[in-house]
Amino acid sequence: MAAVVKAVVLAGGLGTRLKGRVPNLPKPMAPVAGRPFLEYLLDRLAGAGVHEVILSVGYRWQAIADHFGEEYRGMRLRYAVEVEPLGTGGALAHALNGEGDEPVLVLNGDTLLTVDYSELFFWFLAELAEVGMVLRRVPDAARYGSVVVRDGRVAEFLEKGCSGPGLINAGVYLLKPAIFSRLGLSGRFSLEVDLLQRHREELSPLAFITDAYFIDIGIPEDYDRAQRELQTLQ
Repeated sequence: MAAVVKAVVLAGGLGTRLKGRVPNLPKPMAPVAGRPFLEYLLDRLAGAGVHEVILSVGYRWQAIADHFGEEYRGMRLRYAVEVEPLGTGGALAHALNGEGDEPVLVLNGDTLLTVDYSELFFWFLAELAEVGMVLRRVPDAARYGSVVVRDGRVAEFLEKGCSGPGLINAGVYLLKPAIFSRLGLSGRFSLEVDLLQRHREELSPLAFITDAYFIDIGIPEDYDRAQRELQTLQ
């Protein structure tokens, strides 16, 4: 039996900074080395034995559905469509509505991290927590903002702009769906700000630190780098 049964990919991004390169597609469908970026994410989920993926979609979502359909490499694909923009948190809450309370894996649709999802899932199950975050060591955290960890838990979020090495949010999470209703979060809200930062003390998120390969295609420079690197990534 697969360790990770269900995953959600946040794939509703507009890709504003990539408009010059990818004018008519949602950001996760941006072509990378001849394939949509989203295929690389789904390949890793399939390789980890994931059974089902909920694609949280919005902008030009039909392009994703037309390409992938309802099944990909043995995984069932479902689409949670935003009628209006809900933010990362609202989109995730919408996607997980009615999904019970078994932990789910959550991925940003514009970042790729080669962490072992099965290892991550078992790590989360061994601890008493509602949410876990994967953090990546980087030589300069200025673009992302950094995360301070104490005793294996997220202790502080630092704003963008401070240069130097640090830990960044790698856009991979494990959480229990009931967290949103318990905290009264609905409608449009940010996963990063309104859930993780505002409720940090109460949630005390687990921190999983990794040096795995990481890329975020959200800016043209890294989108170009992805063209070179992902085609050789195992």
